[in-house]
Amino acid sequence: MIAVEKLIEGLCAIPEEEFVCDNVYRFLSENPVDVASIERYFFWSDKFYTRNLIYKDARFEMMAICWEKGQISRIHNHAEQRCWMTVAVGTLRGQNFRTVEIDEAKGFCKLEETDRFDLSDCLAAKVELEEPIHQILNLPEFNERAVSLHIYSKPFDRCLCYCRDTNTFKEVSLCYTSVEGQLCEGILL
Repeated sequence: MIAVEKLIEGLCAIPEEEFVCDNVYRFLSENPVDVASIERYFFWSDKFYTRNLIYKDARFEMMAICWEKGQISRIHNHAEQRCWMTVAVGTLRGQNFRTVEIDEAKGFCKLEETDRFDLSDCLAAKVELEEPIHQILNLPEFNERAVSLHIYSKPFDRCLCYCRDTNTFKEVSLCYTSVEGQLCEGILL
């Protein structure tokens, strides 16, 4: 296990042309984070999962996402950016989707579930650009809080969210709950 600062140093040391899905995935797999080194970024809310920025530069951002029991993300993409995650605390399920039918002009998109996976014990995962639509779930049966560490390259502040009930999608703005261990102004947990 390595401290988050060493993890960031290692990611920064990967040359730009090698900062690709498999290389970063391998680096995360070989260097699980020491949970104690990220605890200052843990903020919890009964209302929503929290997005806690740890590090950000022009090439990537890293955040700790804190999930109460039963919390799930919306179905979303990552604005054509690469993404890696590892679960430092608890267990999370990832559910991937593929587009069956889309009419962008009408905001219509029909999705179909593809593969799913469970992550715990600092196992790493990556979001492939070929199938970028997914959802993360802290299922009630896992019966515990969870914390996932996410790396996004390049940083982004908007993504598409999808609703399977209405077969629609829309662009949404993203925000942080905390930055470098400090709650953002106006955030009520």
